[in-house]
Amino acid sequence: MSQGYAIELYFDPALENQVLKAWNVFARRQISTYLINNESRPHITLFSTTSSIDSTKLEPIIKSFSSKQEPISLSFSSIGSFSSDDNALFLSPTPSLSLIQLQVQLCEVIKKEGFEIGEEYRVDSWVPFCSVAVDVPKSRISEGFLVLRDLKLPVYGYAMDIGLVEFSPVREVFSFGLGNNLES
Repeated sequence: MSQGYAIELYFDPALENQVLKAWNVFARRQISTYLINNESRPHITLFSTTSSIDSTKLEPIIKSFSSKQEPISLSFSSIGSFSSDDNALFLSPTPSLSLIQLQVQLCEVIKKEGFEIGEEYRVDSWVPFCSVAVDVPKSRISEGFLVLRDLKLPVYGYAMDIGLVEFSPVREVFSFGLGNNLES
């Protein structure tokens, strides 16, 4: 039984590999294997819900939306953590108008189709981030930050695809390339 659904923004292969390297360092040091074990893919979450979703209704909406977008330049320039129970560490992209507009426009499109937008994905609340470790033991949070400080930031790349996943564990339902992306 699904715990929820998320619309995720995926990266070009080089940027995805940079994030995967960080995931692997966390796994090797036995700090966190959550993202690897859940078969996640490096991403920025654009929208998430624990409500049931009819993916057949959402698929043409996301396909049409993604075809009208262009790949977005990303620069992950800082590291952070949320004060929550999941003890997550993340890379934070430098805010850009194109990234914020993409998320706002996506939420507007899916809201018109009757999907409820939760508070954390509304225009004045959304915080873009890419998880690198989840469920980090409290006693190892500082070690996790040291691992992230060893990354040579900023890390540059592009957002290339939008996909819908069901979780947990993560199962991709569909994904589409942004604009005229030939790699999709």
